[in-house]
Amino acid sequence: MLKLTKSDRAKIARVSKMLEKHYGTTEDPWGLTISKAKRSLELIYPFYKYYFNTRVHGTENIKDKQYMIVSNHSGQIAIDGLLIGAAFAMETEEPRILRAMVERFFTNLPFINKWASECGAVLGDRENCQNLLDRGESLLVFPEGVRGVAKSTPDYYQLQEFTRGFYRMALKSNVEIIPVAVIGAEETFPYVYQAKWLAKSLGLPALPISANYLPLPSPIDIYIGKPISVSPELSSQNTDHDIDPFIEDIEITIQGMIDEGLQNKRELPLSKFFKGLKK
Repeated sequence: MLKLTKSDRAKIARVSKMLEKHYGTTEDPWGLTISKAKRSLELIYPFYKYYFNTRVHGTENIKDKQYMIVSNHSGQIAIDGLLIGAAFAMETEEPRILRAMVERFFTNLPFINKWASECGAVLGDRENCQNLLDRGESLLVFPEGVRGVAKSTPDYYQLQEFTRGFYRMALKSNVEIIPVAVIGAEETFPYVYQAKWLAKSLGLPALPISANYLPLPSPIDIYIGKPISVSPELSSQNTDHDIDPFIEDIEITIQGMIDEGLQNKRELPLSKFFKGLKK
């Protein structure tokens, strides 16, 4: 069964102490509490390490400073956000909690919304983003939004058009952008049809019709790119026309990382996985 080893527990305890020094021990204005985040990490880490067999590439690109992490969105549910968050907490020399920007519908989900806020997730509106950046926090954003996860199988790993808000926020705070590509999350739900017309009629952001409704143990790789500085010639007040070429460059960078990662994508036969669980 999936469970933490003695070494895993020691690592989580060490990381938690480092996080307490940075974030303190009390609840912050958005609900983040390190003690509760630690308990959540103890639940997530076995899935991160043993179920999805997550590998992280490019940690040398992360320094002890503030960033805006920009990633492709994949996997039908927020698996990618959880795993990226675990990676930045557990795999970097200076552990940090990424403040994941979530959609408004997510904040209305009972129980999940409270748990997510205790782990650092925040409603991704302009005011929250700016306040967090002003406090020196690092953000995790998925500029594709719901369109990123709400894909049918033929559209997997094809980036959807990015929204502009993240780049305007990065300009205003002069924070570097770290591009991230997640490979393997799409295969956790390998056969999906998005019933968009039905979702719209029901007032839902997405309605996947899937061959499975529990994520399969697809091996996941997280690729962390080199920091991208925002243009010194722009400000957050520039027009969309001025900003769009820079956003397009980031899209191209992440799509290139995705395409390269797909060439080295790992496969894990289910028979091998279930055999391993019985040991």
